[in-house]
Amino acid sequence: MRKATLLLAGVAMGAFGAISLTQSGLLAGGSAIAAASDTYRQLNLFGDVFERVRADYVESPDDTALIETAIDGMLTSLDPHSSYLSSKDFKDMQVQTSGKFGGLGIEVTMEEGIIKVVSPIDDTPAARAGILAGDIIVSLDGESIQGLNLNQAVDRMRGDVNTPIILGIVRKGVEKPFDVRLVRDIITIHSVRSRVEGEVGYVRVTTFNEQTFDGLKEAVETIEKDVGAAKVKGYVIDLRNNPGGLLDQAIAVSDAFLDRGEIVSTRGRHAEETQRHSANAGDLTHKKPVVVLVNGGSASASEIVAGALQDHGRATIVGTRSFGKGSVQTIIPLGSNGALRLTTARYYTPSGRSIQAKGIDPDIEVIQELPPELAAQQTAIEPRGEASLRGHLTGETAEEGKEESGSLAYVPPDPKDDKQLNHALDLLRGIKVNSAFPPDPERGIPN
Repeated sequence: MRKATLLLAGVAMGAFGAISLTQSGLLAGGSAIAAASDTYRQLNLFGDVFERVRADYVESPDDTALIETAIDGMLTSLDPHSSYLSSKDFKDMQVQTSGKFGGLGIEVTMEEGIIKVVSPIDDTPAARAGILAGDIIVSLDGESIQGLNLNQAVDRMRGDVNTPIILGIVRKGVEKPFDVRLVRDIITIHSVRSRVEGEVGYVRVTTFNEQTFDGLKEAVETIEKDVGAAKVKGYVIDLRNNPGGLLDQAIAVSDAFLDRGEIVSTRGRHAEETQRHSANAGDLTHKKPVVVLVNGGSASASEIVAGALQDHGRATIVGTRSFGKGSVQTIIPLGSNGALRLTTARYYTPSGRSIQAKGIDPDIEVIQELPPELAAQQTAIEPRGEASLRGHLTGETAEEGKEESGSLAYVPPDPKDDKQLNHALDLLRGIKVNSAFPPDPERGIPN
């Protein structure tokens, strides 16, 4: 009898719940219908404007260009890293991430309608011509780039190999704009370079493309062969001025130094979209000491690597605060109509830190001094950081005043003048002593 009573009570409660949900659903459905109706009205507005432009603009417009520009405007209004890629731009991006493309060798961004150099790529026409991070490009072959979007400006800078182009440059600290002549070349991105510094292996990672992990593995093998695996005192992994790249390569590079534990998690709009990436057993460097160099030009995938190794107590981070780009962009193909580059998630370091608009703080801050001839141009060389970009995402738990701007991104061309590198080498050689090196194993997060 007791069981029957409980069952009946359950049925009654279930029926009441069903009625309540139905009423609630009707209300929610009504709201959804109203919202959809408002959305369609806005789309009709777009159609009306589009037709009016086609009919009445002083010159006959290109319909495709109008629509693509409208889509790009919608995406760029979301955040600085979402954008529309035409079919050509999509193909160019695929070529670029493969590690070989034609151009000048400049990483650029658009900020408040201005084309700004993020950093020149090593051993390219731009680097050899003296283009600096922070330079503003105002003209191409004497024609102003005002009114061009980022993709259009990049497209004009690309061209046939061995053809010249003149960039008009504005540089803070320099009184007048000046021209720089470059000759286009095939830009082959050797994303990893290495050398031996005594008994220390130095590995520079300039970007994260499809060859980066293989390049790192080859670099470590070469260093061990040249020095002797048992004699290697440790490794300097230089991520300064590395703007990022492919997420899977950042994970693979991090995994190369870790035996276990989480490397990074990405969290999207919905909880079920959370993805966690963990390390596999095996340390490429046989657990030798590691120092990672970062600065204000270290962004995105670079920050994933630095954050993972810092959180696990696997490496000591030396340099200055990184850029603070803690968001993930997904490329969504649209068939023959190009693709969307859409920000779909924030990423988090193993300890749960979001570095969006904040960056990775080094364990040991070493500020690189500028030579006298560049001291007046410090504001041109120093990136403003993610927190300064208009429309940037905040960190998920960001508080007012907690966002941080970038830091100096200057790296001297001569290693003997490189204060950050030499500090790292001295730590590995035992010449300098610091409580942050080697990292305390207890600092690492539980595995």
